[in-house]
Amino acid sequence: MAPRSTRPGPQAPPARTAYGEDALIVCDRLVRIYTADGIEVQALQGLDLLVSEGELTALVGPSGSGKSTLVNILAGLDAPTAGSVRVAETDLAGMSARERLTYRRKTIGFIWQQTSRNLLPYLTGQQNVTLPMRFGRVGRRDRRSRATELLEILSVAHCADRTPGQMSGGEQQRTAIAVAIANRPQVLLADEPTGELDSATAADVFGALRTVNAETGVTVLIVTHDSAVSAQVRRTVAIRDGRTSVETLRQTTTDEHGRATHHMVEYAVLDRAGRLQLPREMTQPLGMRDRVRLESEPDHIGVWPDASGAAGTAAGTARTVGAAGTAGTVGAAGTAATTGEEA
Repeated sequence: MAPRSTRPGPQAPPARTAYGEDALIVCDRLVRIYTADGIEVQALQGLDLLVSEGELTALVGPSGSGKSTLVNILAGLDAPTAGSVRVAETDLAGMSARERLTYRRKTIGFIWQQTSRNLLPYLTGQQNVTLPMRFGRVGRRDRRSRATELLEILSVAHCADRTPGQMSGGEQQRTAIAVAIANRPQVLLADEPTGELDSATAADVFGALRTVNAETGVTVLIVTHDSAVSAQVRRTVAIRDGRTSVETLRQTTTDEHGRATHHMVEYAVLDRAGRLQLPREMTQPLGMRDRVRLESEPDHIGVWPDASGAAGTAAGTARTVGAAGTAGTVGAAGTAATTGEEA
């Protein structure tokens, strides 16, 4: 009898990981088209976004960029035209009206820009916070205990017996945060939460959002036009023309003396279709428009102006994309730089 072979058999191919499998918020090639007076407007154009559980993330962009449309979809107030969106294992595209109501009560909390929309004017701070728990059928003792705890965490315990008209704008928004997370949602959405506040009060509200993120573990997504928010959160995602374009990560380094230094690192976003947006402030000085030439290198991709067109005077000047997204400068030798006007 021939000896049995001891060589291992063919290995099964590794299982493919689904897009966003481990993320709490998953937007996959999201499209939203509105029609008004016979004209179609694409608010979202194949947007991709992943947010992990426990993250504190800001979504920034100018008016018309699509950020408000996105937050309305995530809040269950609107539905996408195409693509898929999932929050905490819930498929938002296929929900019924009843399912949307349950989703808004249990899975997400929401804070509006207008302070008057977040709190009922005839209820005290304590009563406003306990109200959503009553709809959630939480017992009276637990409701009161939870409301007291949240108001203390957010430093507005002194507002427990005050109506919104007796609170400052910052106190109203911090109480509104307590209302939004009263039923222990997995995601807190804040739509321009500091839009009606001065800079000092806005900083206090951002501090409150960081506190609830750290103390309760709720995932927080802040939607704002204020790019200065990047100094307040670890991750900032910029939206332009209905797609994510740039991410800024707040990183901390510690020297040998234990002193911590914070700095921002900006990355361009490469979506699932391989699209990349290059900022105009980078492309215009190089005469890049309409088309560019790409060259593959061992550790980066070179992006060159079209030498055959009017921009030919810029030939010999390159912008390269480092494999690790390393920031650099533009130079004739192809010095590495970050990218992010669509290529």
